[in-house]
Amino acid sequence: MISMAGKAIRRWWAVFTLPTFLAFVIGFLVPFGMGVWLSFCKFTTVSDAQFVGLRNYARAIQDKEFLRALGFSVALTIVTTVVINVAAFAIAYLLTKKIKGSTIFRSVFFMPNLIGGIILGYIWQLLLNGVLAHWARSLTYKGIYGFWGLVILVCWQQIGYMMIIYIAGMQSLPTDVLEAAAVDGANGRQTMFRIIIPLMMPSITVCSFLTVTNGFKLYDQNLALTNGAPSNTSEGLALNIFRTFYGRVGWEGVGQAKAVLFFILVAVVAVIQNRLTTSKEVEA
Repeated sequence: MISMAGKAIRRWWAVFTLPTFLAFVIGFLVPFGMGVWLSFCKFTTVSDAQFVGLRNYARAIQDKEFLRALGFSVALTIVTTVVINVAAFAIAYLLTKKIKGSTIFRSVFFMPNLIGGIILGYIWQLLLNGVLAHWARSLTYKGIYGFWGLVILVCWQQIGYMMIIYIAGMQSLPTDVLEAAAVDGANGRQTMFRIIIPLMMPSITVCSFLTVTNGFKLYDQNLALTNGAPSNTSEGLALNIFRTFYGRVGWEGVGQAKAVLFFILVAVVAVIQNRLTTSKEVEA
């Protein structure tokens, strides 16, 4: 039998679904479709767009600054994804043990995630420039300084968030499997790599997806920490697209083409990463 609530849902589902669907269409699908169309046009406003074919994409691919920003974002994403997930997993593993004050430690590690990216950028700019001042250097002295400054900032901000996801995964591990491993004489290393990590793959999939996409989409921290200096050598993809669209007259269409390429890149990388990690998941 269908309950009264079930009958009401079946009768009035469109009333509850339609507003959200319309908001999704108006707020996402329509602007996305217009953005794809404008990437094939030369324009300064939406009303004066003139179709130019693939010219914008050709200029985007030939732009050395865009290619340099692509390499910067790829390297940053690889480094931060590895560091964040390894550190977050290790901290989560320690904090799921019976450690005095573990709840406080969880809160402390999570707090950086609550701070806005712009504020974090300026805070770490002061801290890192203060350290580098001993060698008469600053974050804007070389692009490599800005790169490692961003690595430190991003890892410090995101480790606590990923830690929470890993803690939730570890707390849901089947205790009977772990107890059976202990009875069979498995040591700590065998338990970790043959039982815990395989069973934690769903959490690893989620955290890897988040860190990979966050690495490519990084903008506000990049803007506040170095603003791409010196000479845009510490500029990521998102910042490069913003500069192209708003800072180079006549390049609005190229900036839009870069944004479409950026979307495709992140989508492809995220799908590949998700499939690779999902294929290693096992059932408890």
